Amino acid sequence: PIVDAEDITRRDPLSGQMLLQPTRFALYAGDRVAITGPSGSGKSVFLRAFALLDPLDGGRMAWHGKRVGRAAIPRYRRNVAYIRQRPAIIDGSVEDNLRYPFSLKAYRDVSFDRARAASLALQAGRGADFLDKRASDLSGGEAQIAALIRVLQLSPEVLLLDEPTASLDPESSHAIEGLIEAWFNADDKPHASVWVSHDPAQAKRMSERHLTMRAGVLAEAARSPNADEERTQ
Repeated sequence: PIVDAEDITRRDPLSGQMLLQPTRFALYAGDRVAITGPSGSGKSVFLRAFALLDPLDGGRMAWHGKRVGRAAIPRYRRNVAYIRQRPAIIDGSVEDNLRYPFSLKAYRDVSFDRARAASLALQAGRGADFLDKRASDLSGGEAQIAALIRVLQLSPEVLLLDEPTASLDPESSHAIEGLIEAWFNADDKPHASVWVSHDPAQAKRMSERHLTMRAGVLAEAARSPNADEERTQ
């Protein structure tokens, strides 16, 4: 697998309540996974733990077969990217937001490519002037498109999408879905995605494997007769 979660857990740091029960989950090249479940069931907790954005209270993560130690976390996060529902956008233009990651230590080996960024914007149905728009003038859908382009330009291996279209209009939702589809076919790198959604139709469109989450427990929703048992929770 690209990424393998081995009995990872998360607790509420104040109450000690178990937010994520011991979870085993492997993500392979080409996997398109959807997770559905009620609000508060632990979907975001799982995604953030899987992305190593929050500290684990148990278990471990492996990336390409090697345990992810503290020193490897920045590189891991570069390749296993978390996209949240309401993205953080800085002041300035869209291009300023797209350039921002390249100012960080983890990305100093690469440089901003405006032509590529413009191409990604075009795939999302945005014109050549999109990169020049002020962040303060962006709609919610445009801000999410900018945030997704900001990640996609860095060529991650895995996208963890936490309800990225939940508050968007149908046109913007379609643009986000189109960007993800184009990313899957963009290059020869192994790609995989996990999409958290409250929309059953979207979950079906954007995945080939469906998981559910309830009370911090991740479970297989439906399996084909040939499903690999090692990939079940």
